Amino acid sequence: MTLHEPILARVPLIDDRTREILDRRRSVATPRRRGWLVRRLLLLADVFGLAVAFLAAEWFVGSGTQGETVRETVLVVLAIPTWVIAAKVNKLYDGDEERADHSTVDEFVAVFNLITLGTWLFFVALHVTGFWQPPLAKLVLFWAAAIFCIVLSRALARGYCRRQIEYVQNAIIVGAGNVGQLVARKMLQHKEYGINIVGFVDASPREPKLGIEHIPLLGELDDLTTLVELLDVERVVFAFSNDSHIDMLRLIRELKDQNVQIDIVPRLFEVIGPNVGVHTVEGMALIGLPALDLSRSSKLLKRAVDLVFASAGLIVFSPLLLLIALAVRRSSPGPVFFKQVRMGERDRPFKMFKFRTMVRDAEEMKSNLLPFNKHRTNDGRMFKMANDPRITRVGRVLRRYSLDELPQLVNVLRGEMSMVGPRPLVLDEDRFVRAWGRERLSLKPGVTGPWQVLGASEIPFEEMVKLDYLYVTGWSLINDLKLVFRTIPAIFRTRSAY
Repeated sequence: MTLHEPILARVPLIDDRTREILDRRRSVATPRRRGWLVRRLLLLADVFGLAVAFLAAEWFVGSGTQGETVRETVLVVLAIPTWVIAAKVNKLYDGDEERADHSTVDEFVAVFNLITLGTWLFFVALHVTGFWQPPLAKLVLFWAAAIFCIVLSRALARGYCRRQIEYVQNAIIVGAGNVGQLVARKMLQHKEYGINIVGFVDASPREPKLGIEHIPLLGELDDLTTLVELLDVERVVFAFSNDSHIDMLRLIRELKDQNVQIDIVPRLFEVIGPNVGVHTVEGMALIGLPALDLSRSSKLLKRAVDLVFASAGLIVFSPLLLLIALAVRRSSPGPVFFKQVRMGERDRPFKMFKFRTMVRDAEEMKSNLLPFNKHRTNDGRMFKMANDPRITRVGRVLRRYSLDELPQLVNVLRGEMSMVGPRPLVLDEDRFVRAWGRERLSLKPGVTGPWQVLGASEIPFEEMVKLDYLYVTGWSLINDLKLVFRTIPAIFRTRSAY
């Protein structure tokens, strides 16, 4: 009997998806993983983006002579290795392997800064050396085209990568208690993360909750390093277990030698948002939580961005708004707009506007539909129903693509809502938010926000409150812009469920 036989006896517990991944990787001499795939595709995307930007500048501005065209081409070819090195230094090729939720939106600022700095240094160097003086219009066009083309090509490259089996990471969660099961459920809700949960490792697991009962218990902490090797695990998530602190540290250090990505759920994670700062005291890492109240300048900046986005949105979408209004009017008897009282900033109620998506007497019908509430078994504070019979045919299309929410841009202009913020709750739901949860209304409710982007109706009420609290306590303008740009792909992943 070999040392690994007790472990191998539990391997049949793994599901078909894990077995397919293992078979595919064992069929090749050198298995290819997420990092190998993404780094190469992103490199090709960057080179393609730079080439297209150069050709666009040449096409629209042109060059004086054939010699200048050759000179420009040589300079661009020489600049590509410089870009690759600079992008590598700025970790533009490594984020996908480390962060499960990494996307092109997270890189936009880095790409913008890198291209802006590179174009400026290129301009200065040419003028100082007198080697060549390109037209300013050509440099500006190249700068704008490079930002657009690189960001777009990176997004397309990631979209391709996420459809490949090499992108999937086998993961083990250490800890099968409440926190470990919560991590598993969140990962299962987001297929775009490319995380295949192989199983749990825990000596004292809890009874599995609904939705994750298919995930097997593979063993105890001492089995972890062997399981990582046998099941080709690339990511291990430490999510609280009853094992000793010393044993956990020992295993984490051992896993470092196995080229495994390690994620650690921090203590007090309920108050730690994704934008917290890390500083040190004599080498000890400390997590700094910002003050709750935004400064006056931050509030003015947020309001200015709201006005710009809302005004531009109403102008750009005005033809679409008119077409939707006509479609709603013709779809069923009743008004075009649906007005509902929601709880606003600092507990001030307001009327929120939406295009009507239900029949006229929808509110009266709600009491008869309560038994069909999808949250009824675990949390009945929110009413969400699949295939709600009250929704009209036009309303179903509007909800599918969140077009019914466009009139909320008027609420933004009136100062009742923000483009990004906590979910605006109806009064019947708001009364269940108590104590620290009330701080979620320190900022105005948003047209979009963390709830809408991260899962919408799939997220239970209590977690929605926590997400909004973390958003408010860790607000930043960059985070708002990320949520705005992540709203579009989120709309195509989930149905609107306000």
